Parts: sequence; C-alpha cells; structure tokens
Amino acid sequence: MTANAQGRSLELFFIDGKPDGMLTAEVFNWTGHVLMTPRVQLSKALQRAEAGFTGVYLLLGEDEGEPLAYIGEGENIARRIKSHDIQKDWWTTVVLITSAANNLHKAHVQYLEARLVEESRAAARVPLENSTTPSRPSLPEAAQANMEAFLDYLLMVLPALRVDMFLRNTRPQATKIDVGAATQSAPVFEMTLKKEAIHATATLQDGEFIVQAGSMARNEWVGSRAEKTSYWKLFHELVAQGVLIEQGKHRVFTENYAFSSTSAAGAVINGRSTNGPKYWMVQGTGQNYRNWEAEKLALEQEGE
Repeated sequence: MTANAQGRSLELFFIDGKPDGMLTAEVFNWTGHVLMTPRVQLSKALQRAEAGFTGVYLLLGEDEGEPLAYIGEGENIARRIKSHDIQKDWWTTVVLITSAANNLHKAHVQYLEARLVEESRAAARVPLENSTTPSRPSLPEAAQANMEAFLDYLLMVLPALRVDMFLRNTRPQATKIDVGAATQSAPVFEMTLKKEAIHATATLQDGEFIVQAGSMARNEWVGSRAEKTSYWKLFHELVAQGVLIEQGKHRVFTENYAFSSTSAAGAVINGRSTNGPKYWMVQGTGQNYRNWEAEKLALEQEGE
C-alpha cells in the first residue's frame, strides 16, 4: 500500500461467534474473500462453498517450536488440502483466499502464489516449507495489474488477522538526518550507551518510530531469562533477517527499521528490556521522549 493510501473498512464475521474460531474477512470494493479457520474446524470449513473455489491458501503452525508456513494454490482448495496437505502434521491454522464471485482462474492463483512466496521470503519473518519460489506465470499486462491490486488489499487484510509473515518493517533509505534540520514537531531522537560506546538515532515518521540505518546495538541479548519476551524474539529476528549485522564488538542496523514503540527500539539496541520514553533523548537537548511528548500534547491542547 502506498503511503498516501486512503483508509479502508475491514469487515470481520465470526462464524460461530467465537474470537478464536472460524472467521471471514472482506473489504468494501475488494473482490477478495478470506476464510480463516483453526485446524480443529477444518472439516466444517471445507464444506463451505468458497472452499471449493479457485484460490490460494496459507498453512500456519510450528515445527519443533519454531513458526512454519506453507503457501499453496488450487482450482479447488478443499480438494487440494484433502489430497496433499492433510498429511502435514505441523500446521494448526489455514487461511483460504478466494474471490467472492469465484472469478480467479488457474494462472491468477499461480501468480498470487508466486508473489506471496516472494513477499514472505523478502520479509523473512517465518520460514516456508515451500522448497522453491515458483516462477510467475505469463499474464496479460491488465491481468497482472489486477493481481497486484488484489495482492495490495490482501497484504493489508492479513496483518489484521495477526498473520504478519509478510510484514516488512524495513524502510527506504532517506537523506541522512541532520540535527540542524530537526524541529519541535519532527525532532531526531538518540540513545547513547556510553559504557558500551553505542549510539543510535531515530525519527518519528507517519506514526512509526524508525531507527536509522547505521545505528548501533549490542552484539547479543544480555537480559535475564525473565526478560526473554517478544523483544528478545525481535532482536533475534532482526539478526536472522540481516537487519542487524555484527560489526566489531557491536551490531549495526543495515536498514532503517520501523518499531511499534520506543521501548521496542530501545530493547533491541540495549539488548534488554528498556524504558524507551525515558532513555530516548531529543538530539541536541537534555529532553527525553516522555517529556517531549507531554510538552507537544500540551501545546496542541492550547491550540484547540
């Protein structure tokens, strides 16, 4: 989705009224239809009409404690899963992706399958059981554009269903940030660990806290076992993805990376759980993020 994309309305329908049960997802003006179900409800799900449509599907689960996924396609998804994938023991959830009018054909779904595998491998969040990346089939220019538009919507819907295997938090390299150009509304933040000779910078852009490429981090997670939270997992994910690479005694960000919070960014840099609003400082001042935020909100309130 482009940065200036308009807001969209997602309609979720919990088929049996349970948040962890079978559900469908649709977006106004999108022809796509998503059916997501836990494996324990597979028989019921495959009896639904859309399960017999032409489409793509995702198998999600774990193998030996690590996340794993498989991306497939079929002219009849239910038949494909029954004949090929029911023998796979590791998956616990399936996502069926079709069009409401069943107007996708074989080449369409082969294209979507190839693109989803490409996107998943590029994001590098979850390993795929797919042994290869399938080649894109030849489609007319108009059909290819339609499938890319279909994919844009799909990649917006899936994270809303907590399927984040396609999310890329790396951001394009921008012009090098300059403290002289920073303003009250768009300052540069920095975190410094003097004893470890670590320095990192970040900016707020479009509601994202983006640590800049070239910023430094600890070489390894040093928090206690009790601190092995989602931040610990994120640290190791960034190492595995090559976003954090070893450089001397430290690690360095190879790309700009968008974090969900200042604490998440601080924890990855510090190698342990960190109070982000307290330790991220406005560059060139003695003001931390917490106080900067409070001041900004107070000024906005005065202006109302």
